Parts: sequence; C-alpha cells; structure tokens
Amino acid sequence: MTMTTAVDATDELSPAHAEMVAATLPLVGANIDEITSVFYRRLFDHHPELLRTLFNRGNQAQGAQQRALAASIATFATHLVDPTLPHPAALLSRIGHKHASLGVTADQYPIVHEHLFGAIVQVLGADVVTADVAEAWDRVYWIMAQTLIDLETTLYAEAGVSAGDVYRRARVLARVDDPSGAVLVTVSAVGGGPVSGHAAQYVSVGVTLPDGARQLRQYSLVAGGPGEMTFAVKPVEASGDGPAGEVSNWIRDNVRVGDLLDVTLPFGDLPSPTPGAPLVLVSAGIGVTPMIGILEALAADAPDTHVRILHADRSAHTHPLRQRQYELSTRLPNASLELWYEDGGSDAHAGRMMLDVAELPAAAQVYLCGGNGFVRAVRQQLEAGGVPAERVHCELFSPDAWLV
Repeated sequence: MTMTTAVDATDELSPAHAEMVAATLPLVGANIDEITSVFYRRLFDHHPELLRTLFNRGNQAQGAQQRALAASIATFATHLVDPTLPHPAALLSRIGHKHASLGVTADQYPIVHEHLFGAIVQVLGADVVTADVAEAWDRVYWIMAQTLIDLETTLYAEAGVSAGDVYRRARVLARVDDPSGAVLVTVSAVGGGPVSGHAAQYVSVGVTLPDGARQLRQYSLVAGGPGEMTFAVKPVEASGDGPAGEVSNWIRDNVRVGDLLDVTLPFGDLPSPTPGAPLVLVSAGIGVTPMIGILEALAADAPDTHVRILHADRSAHTHPLRQRQYELSTRLPNASLELWYEDGGSDAHAGRMMLDVAELPAAAQVYLCGGNGFVRAVRQQLEAGGVPAERVHCELFSPDAWLV
C-alpha cells in the first residue's frame, strides 16, 4: 500500500512569504538543532504525559527525534521556497503513516505549533522574529501540518476507523525465539475483527513499563493470516551512548502466550510489489523483517516472481530469521539468496555488501531496509549504477524520514 496523491500540497507560499522564508532560512537552519531541542523541552515541560505515553524516550535521549524534526521542517521549507525542487512527498508520506500508527490526531498540531514557535523566538530572539518573519514561518508550518492532517485523515478513513482509533487489545497466540535473539510474536484481536496487514507494513505496540510509563514502538509484520498477524522484535542492549531498548527488551523478558497487548492496526507506505515485475530485496540486520513479509506474500500469492534476495549482517549467528529467509527462497523457484557477513562464512561473502548493479534484473523494483549508514551506502551504489530513484523503496526504523 502507498499514498502519494494525498501528500501533494496544493497551498503555496505567497511571494512575500517565500521571500521572507528564503531570507531567514539560513539563520533558522543554522540554529535548527537548538530550536528543536528547546521545543521538546518546552513541550514536555507543559505536557510531560507526552514523553511517557507517545514519544520514544530512547530517541529523545539520543537526540534522534530532534534531528528528524529539524531536517523535516528544513526540507519542507526549502521546497516551498523553490517549488522546482523535488516535492518531499516520500518524507510526508512516511511521517503520515508513522503518525497514523501512533494515533496522532489533528488537535495535537496546535500544541506543537505553540511550543515550536515559542522555541524559535526563545533561540533567535524577539528582535529577529518580527511579526513578518513569524507570519511567514507560521504559513510554512500550517501548510506542512495541514498536508499531514489530510493524509492521516485519509489513512484513518481507509482503515475504517475514526481519527486516532487504531489501538486494539490483542491476545498473544504464539511466541518464537529466533536463534539471533529476535522474538516473533503472533497476536489476534480480542473479540475478533480485522487485524491482518499487508506485506512490509508495521504495527505499534504499547506496553506499560515498570516506572508506569506507557511506551510505544513500531515493529514490522513478518506474516499474517485470517484475523492474526506476526511481528518481529529485536531486543537492544545498551551500547555506548545508546540506551537499551525499553519496549523490545520488556517484550523479550515478559510476553508469554495468552498475554494481552495493545497493538494498532497496520500502516506503512512501502508499495506492494507490482505483479509480474522482478524484485530485489536488500536488507541488513533486523531490516530483514519487512523483506520476510514480502517473501511470505510472494510464496502465498506470486511464487513465480523473479526475486534476488540480498542480506548483510555481522555473522550467521546475528542474522535474524536466517532459516526462514532460506526456506522462503527455496520455495520460490525464481529466487536467489546472496549473503554478506562481516565475520565471513562458508555460504557468505566476507565484509560489507557491495552490489554489482549490472547483475540486477532490468526494471526491477528495489526494496531496501537497514540502518541509516547501510541505506545510504546502498542507495549510492544503486544511483551510481543508474537505478532510477523511483524504483528504490526504502524503509527506516529510525525517525530519520528525511533520509528516504
């Protein structure tokens, strides 16, 4: 499933507003990291419940959410100033689907506006943020906000629910502990009802942690059936500046068959594979999970699809769902599986993934998922090999939507 037409902003900046934004964009850009940091401090000072019930505390601690917001605003403002630049439709679509999966509603946008503009004035000073400057940037914000609100309204309507009504109580039907450490959880909505998603979609899972905070995380669907779905969870240990995964580790340590979880309806803007078109599935680490979902769908509905499966990992032991990926590749007669392990292996290339783009099927649709560095490196290889950007579909598990 994909949404593109819904994110085409019809509103434009007036010439006067565009001129003002263009003149102040370098100053805002130079201070955007501080602005977003002040914004989140102001937001959580006035609405501490949001940090406990909506925002990812791990991303906040690492500054990932702040950087993502800064980059998104700057990217959108730059497009409004120069409409000849590519429209950031992919960025807006990704944000809209993430928001829908979290149950974000239109009434939350004025709250963001209040504290974001308060942060701009606090950082740049009232003498810089004159009435004209504030009016121009106010217009930027509301064009972007309304575009997202319209998209999210469409997504809720397509899901057949009212705005924000995406959470369902779900019972755990099965738990499988993968040798890599990943945990596969199969759930079904209590009382029945449609919960199955499409390949490469994801769900948000809400759990109440020992300190009483209700935290939400999003996990890719790896399989689905009538009235049920399976998502994959990768526990994360603390490393360097990175905190341990609060929700993922809680699920690993606590979830058992028969338990109840809060799970959303599935969302996600990766397009469904075009029937009959060749595919290339490129992943690293836990980025394999949406690819497993695609392979499961192909095995069930389009087993003759030509598909190249390319995966990179540290070793065979850390490779999530390694056995399932191999089994699915053998069930598809026109599939091939190629691996890269940093530690080497008898059935894998040693080192980092290096693509021979010339060997990829002509006109193939490429699906790409992994860490930010991996996604950047592979996209550069594909671009250098002449693969058009419109044939490359990326998924990121970080909030850095602007990277797509």
